[in-house]
Amino acid sequence: MTAVTDASRMIEWLTTLVGFDTQNPPGREVEAASWLAQTLESFGLDARIDDARPGRSNVIAELRNGEGPTFAFNSHIDVVPVGDGWSSDPFRLREEHGRLYGRGACDAKGAIAGMLEAVCRLSAERSQWRGTLLAVFVADEETESRGAKAYAETGRKIDYAVIGEPTSNGVVTAHKGSLRPVVAVSGKSAHSGTPDLGINAVYAAAKLLGLIEREHRDSVSHHNHPLCGSASLTVTRIHGGHADNVVPERCELLLDRRMVPGEDEERVKAEIEQLFEVARAEFGVAAEIVGYQPTTGGATETDAAHPIVRAALEASKARGVTAPGPGGFQGGCDLVHFRSMGAQGIVVGPGSLAAAHKPDEFVPVNELLVSSLIYRDIALTMLGIS
Repeated sequence: MTAVTDASRMIEWLTTLVGFDTQNPPGREVEAASWLAQTLESFGLDARIDDARPGRSNVIAELRNGEGPTFAFNSHIDVVPVGDGWSSDPFRLREEHGRLYGRGACDAKGAIAGMLEAVCRLSAERSQWRGTLLAVFVADEETESRGAKAYAETGRKIDYAVIGEPTSNGVVTAHKGSLRPVVAVSGKSAHSGTPDLGINAVYAAAKLLGLIEREHRDSVSHHNHPLCGSASLTVTRIHGGHADNVVPERCELLLDRRMVPGEDEERVKAEIEQLFEVARAEFGVAAEIVGYQPTTGGATETDAAHPIVRAALEASKARGVTAPGPGGFQGGCDLVHFRSMGAQGIVVGPGSLAAAHKPDEFVPVNELLVSSLIYRDIALTMLGIS
């Protein structure tokens, strides 16, 4: 499949996208979503904006082109907070030495620009494919995936999905999921001058911490996946006490449990509860889960033998990608939510995770341009006329 990209307009689109301040929190994707909807409409798609929450907007665009499968391009509009240490304005795209710098250039507005180019080309090439083409650009992937979750709740059936995230244009077929229980450890308050009259919840939590460390080392970390690595259990936050002169009666821990594909979330929850039973039996520690912090979602995997994986690998190789995959993500992304809609899917996009979430985030110009060709190639293969 031969095609050329329009480099100048892709860079112009990325310049516009980076110029929208969509730092999450607070997000506010609505202005960027409005621009994306107008741009997609100019290609001939029907576009609409759906709010997952006020100001937290998804844009969904559709092009029906006869009978056939439904194929979706997806990426996210929000970006992580800018932070310090930038060499230039993070909301003004800067090109230097073959790199495009700006917040979101890599994660994941570069992928959106590549997908826009692919959709524009596909709209002009309707004689080469049949089916329904979707462009679904969502809010809030960086914190809770509220945009993708809201879209999944519509019940739309999707056959194939390509998720745009920085993979250096290699193909990712699996990613981890996360579960974050909030754990309360109970004690008994007393005057700090007579601590023996109370039960210090922080001391009790310290005993539980040792068990959590042991659970990770001896059990959880042995759940391995060939692409995603090991599952994990760790503590990321701790808070105890409410006054300087009071023995704390409560201490809260936030656990971070990373799940690999194949692990069942309900079983993972049961394993954590069992750990609390051990804490009670061994140390008399009273601990319970009092809630869950929202996360991007669970783990998922697309079978390496599926046609969309083969199509993506062939497209990546054909466009000169040196490490085409398949690979896996240590973290999460929105693939899991499109899988819940019935889609078989992969993750691919320009830029490297090593450059994401940092000052002077960048995407290589060549990877940006090549991504649009890979996206187009995959769509033409999956929607092609046999």
